[in-house]
Amino acid sequence: MRYLSTRNKNLDYSAAEAISTGLSRDGGLFTPRLFPELGIEELKKLSAMDYRGRAVEIMKLFLDDFSREELEDFAKAAYADNYDSTEPAPLHKIDAKTSFLELWHGPTCAFKDMALQMLPHFLTASLKKTGETKEVCILVATSGDTGKAALEGFKDVKGTRILVFYPEDGVSDVQKLQMTTQEGSNVRVCAVKGNFDDAQNGVKAIFSDEKLREQLADRGFFLSSANSINWGRLLPQIVYYFSAYCDMAANGSISLGDKINFCVPTGNFGNILAGYYAKKMGLPVNKLVCASNANNVLTDFIQTGTYNKNRPFITTVSPSMDILISSNLERLLFDLSGGNDETVKGYMALLASEGKYTVGPEIKAAIDANFASGFCDDAATKATIGRYFKENNYLIDTHTAVAAKVLADYRDKTGDMTPTVVVSTASPYKFCAAVLEAVGKKTDAPGLELIDKLSECTGIPAPAPLASLKSKAKRFEGSVEKAEMTGVVLDFLR
Repeated sequence: MRYLSTRNKNLDYSAAEAISTGLSRDGGLFTPRLFPELGIEELKKLSAMDYRGRAVEIMKLFLDDFSREELEDFAKAAYADNYDSTEPAPLHKIDAKTSFLELWHGPTCAFKDMALQMLPHFLTASLKKTGETKEVCILVATSGDTGKAALEGFKDVKGTRILVFYPEDGVSDVQKLQMTTQEGSNVRVCAVKGNFDDAQNGVKAIFSDEKLREQLADRGFFLSSANSINWGRLLPQIVYYFSAYCDMAANGSISLGDKINFCVPTGNFGNILAGYYAKKMGLPVNKLVCASNANNVLTDFIQTGTYNKNRPFITTVSPSMDILISSNLERLLFDLSGGNDETVKGYMALLASEGKYTVGPEIKAAIDANFASGFCDDAATKATIGRYFKENNYLIDTHTAVAAKVLADYRDKTGDMTPTVVVSTASPYKFCAAVLEAVGKKTDAPGLELIDKLSECTGIPAPAPLASLKSKAKRFEGSVEKAEMTGVVLDFLR
């Protein structure tokens, strides 16, 4: 299995090279040259396995420079007692047609753990395989959940450092506390004045700075990424789509071979792209429903074929989706264009120069065949949380609620009652203020007091990693302008 860049299909990298590099030097994203196909027999075999076994079977298809034994060790370490559930990605069945895939039982209570507990194992092994002797610095821009999950995954991992940038006022109080109290001798966290796109663009500029790379190399460092632009981060996410399908069959919601839908809350497009890749590999998926909050750039793109980031940036109660530049969409465009790197480069150049581009009719037709979309505002998000708690005694977070509302709207519009999995991306306790208001308990209590109040009024215990935040001291404070981010990197990597 070899990897190429979405902007240069003539590049040829091994999996280990792609994972250790993170982002192609031409600014493109690494993608496999082909996607293996799985049929009913393979699904039967997966259905008989636990989550760890399924992870090994899927990942080995793309990582042929890793041994099965290595991947088995990685899976056992990544999905162990750091999860508060026997299975890392359990299904919660609401009714015969709707289930929630709970991806937030890991150490940071968000779906990013599903990949970021695996990525440090991938990366450290990849560095050995490629003969890299310099120390790697993982550089991350986060809209909330990725940062903490990456910090926790790479904490005190030998031969690595990790630096996370987050938008100063663009994450929840709990998300901020998770990052600013992070333990570990090799970590640093820095707030950026602006929104997530400012932080993400700053990180991309750092990766593309040849002079900085040379300067860091002289110091014995090189940069890599833990965002979903890194293939080693995206690959583990494909697994939970297969796993959810197998669990749907096991609990009688479907028979093997039946098609299902997935409704996915997404801002950077990585989560739903993993679902698209699973479908491409043969998973029986009817529609992938893309759910956006008020920053509905992806909804507009899927419905019109025009991607236009020239719009107001809206701060919402679902901050991990407050994004106007969806990096992983580039991989979808590459696939739907038949691997046309020149087409992709053209779109990305237009996005950089004009802030928008429009895809051709063939790509638009392929989008229509695979995707549906919708969005909702904060009021509808909170109303959905309240309704699910009242009617089902089931508490969901603000991002999951966006997906639940978009699914309801999609069904009303289309009449499509295909059994659907809603991808649930975070614990409601990461967004206490909005969830409390949604269940009718609005309060002015500060910060961490909200965790206890939410538990008290719902009768649902807070996850241990969040409940324990109150005993942790802040380590990282202050913020910088986007133009100062390079200086922060240089200061960290002395």
